[in-house]
Amino acid sequence: MTRLADFVKKRRKEVNLTQEEFAERAGVALTVLRKIEQGKTNLNMEKVNLILKMFGHELAPVNSKELIE
Repeated sequence: MTRLADFVKKRRKEVNLTQEEFAERAGVALTVLRKIEQGKTNLNMEKVNLILKMFGHELAPVNSKELIE
């Protein structure tokens, strides 16, 4: 499974945007994007979703039982 940090950094680089450019387009502070790309664990889900929205994805709670079935 791809880590959030790796996914965001890889996809940002694929579209040739700096962290500053990407954060501005996503509507988040540069520090938010940096925390995500550094793999920090204390993140605001709403801000994470603003970043993931740029790639057509969304982070949502999942029931672990559903993953097993």
